[in-house]
Amino acid sequence: MRKLLLSTTALAAAGAIATNSALADVSISAATEFRYISRSSNVSANDGTSFATDSEIAFKFPNKTDSGLDIGYTVELLSDGGDSTIDESSLSISGGFGKVVLGQNDSVGDNYGITEKDLIAEEHAISITSSTISTSSDITPASGDNTKVSYHLPAMGGFTAGVSTYDSGNASTTDSSEWGAQYATQLGGASVTLGVASGETEAATNVKSSNMGAKIVNGNLSFILSEGSYEAADEDRTNRGVAVSYNMGDGMTVGAYSFSSTDALDANEEIDLAGAEIVYTIASGLTAVITLENYEYDAGTSETTVSDDGMNSKLTIKASF
Repeated sequence: MRKLLLSTTALAAAGAIATNSALADVSISAATEFRYISRSSNVSANDGTSFATDSEIAFKFPNKTDSGLDIGYTVELLSDGGDSTIDESSLSISGGFGKVVLGQNDSVGDNYGITEKDLIAEEHAISITSSTISTSSDITPASGDNTKVSYHLPAMGGFTAGVSTYDSGNASTTDSSEWGAQYATQLGGASVTLGVASGETEAATNVKSSNMGAKIVNGNLSFILSEGSYEAADEDRTNRGVAVSYNMGDGMTVGAYSFSSTDALDANEEIDLAGAEIVYTIASGLTAVITLENYEYDAGTSETTVSDDGMNSKLTIKASF
């Protein structure tokens, strides 16, 4: 009886150790932000102030197979009040061959494209009701976070690249593919990264989107220059952006950006954005961002939108866990 009890206790202890070891590898993180936005607009419906929140919880499960493959499962859950949607859910398999990502995740354009907003802590706050104009030089994949297959080549020196494909189903009416690449090098004491991304979605008129950009980092100073395009039915947009940021030390970074988008087909619709921000780290995991943004939107001769110009002021409190 005593031997049986000892054996049972040993098995239970071994099981507990194995369980705790497995659970120790699980990573749970969260990020939340609170925003106060004040918008001054010559369109009364856009003029005023508002509060907003944006929160997310991420669960990451890593593992390593006996053959040496690294596999991982990631789930990102939107966690604002009344919102419990699974944002992304994907499986990754990595090895000497590179990395394969299966499931609901971003297309590779988000990994390799370089845009002006990459240096800015808070993305453009502007929204124009019913407009068909870009607010970033980023590519615009129709697949979003839909289930897709992505493949990333193993890094070769400073070169990285990837491709993704989305199958819209039996009808195959909105199948899409996307590719991107980056090259990083040192030049005159500065880090230089060149990036390019492109995507195409099948439709009655195929939707095409592209981006190319350059990022230069020299000490505390960073600079990005980017250009993009978007083509679809009655859409021929040219997007250009530039951004600069400087780490001032003591937890403070300042940044500025400028962006313009022009649609040559849609009644010469155009938007110009210019903004500046101050990012201050209050404490580890707690950050405050003050953003000021001026915008001018010209609807051209469009009958579905109206011209608008004004100023956005935004205070954002960010916390990560």
